[in-house]
Amino acid sequence: MNKTAILVVTHNSERVIGACLDACARYSKAPVLVVDNASEDATAAVVRSRTGVRLLANSQNRGFAAAVNQGISTLDAPNVLLLNPDVVLRSSIDLLVEACERGAAAAAGLLTDEAGQPQTGFSVRRLPTPLALAFEVMGLNRLWPGNPVNRRYRALDWSLTEPAEVEQPAGAFLMLRRDVWASLGGFDEQFHPVWFEDVDYCKRLRDQGLTIQFVPRARAFHEGGHSVLRLPWGCRQVYWYASLLKYASKHFRASERRLVSAAVVLGLIPRLVMGILSGRRAKTIKVFFAVIRFAVPLLLPNGNSGRISSDTSPAAGQRVRR
Repeated sequence: MNKTAILVVTHNSERVIGACLDACARYSKAPVLVVDNASEDATAAVVRSRTGVRLLANSQNRGFAAAVNQGISTLDAPNVLLLNPDVVLRSSIDLLVEACERGAAAAAGLLTDEAGQPQTGFSVRRLPTPLALAFEVMGLNRLWPGNPVNRRYRALDWSLTEPAEVEQPAGAFLMLRRDVWASLGGFDEQFHPVWFEDVDYCKRLRDQGLTIQFVPRARAFHEGGHSVLRLPWGCRQVYWYASLLKYASKHFRASERRLVSAAVVLGLIPRLVMGILSGRRAKTIKVFFAVIRFAVPLLLPNGNSGRISSDTSPAAGQRVRR
């Protein structure tokens, strides 16, 4: 049995998947599995052209979390390296395997830009607090990125040069122990189709007293935003807000959920005005009301029992495109 396998989830990744797979072959002998979520471009053809790479081609987009679960469930390696298709390895992954073998439940390497500079604020973060998410949705972190809440959330006060135990590394370059993944029930597929599924996994892992190790000597180039930037603007907005609110509904107390939900509503108002003034009136209004239907239940006294609807299917996203 191989000590590790590599899993890549793709969706319309033709432009980047070739470099990702070539680097996997260069730096690792681990078997590679690609789960493709109904790409409409030549992603599958590029994958099939690489020797030794196995492809599972879905007929519909199952979402990132479901594709990860699908892939890991077919692998028998004790460690699985989860890679985004726009990630290119620039070192061996052996140090990540060693960290998991020493007892870490997961291990993450350092993500860099093309020049090799660390992606500070993304490669490693702390788990989001209610206040951090409130600042995020109200745009305060963008207007004042050096504020104390954002510095803590994005770990801007922390060095990326030393190994350490961390709370929330990026899921773009993350080694998972398969036994831990199984014990946690895998990724939560309610985070559909994308966003916050890896944050939720790290939160549940740490709630069990397990650890995540950051190993900066394991490095990879990360382009960033490859798949999500190809989504229509309205879909991106609805998916991100809905997944953020699902995270809040799952992990925060009722008063904290109300704080995040109120911040979402308040933060949407200036965005609504700006969208109308910029000529995107109809589209902006549809996005506003699509997000509001997720936010308002969390403002109720019982916080909707801590759960909200999981209806963020691509079909729902199509309604805010037009």
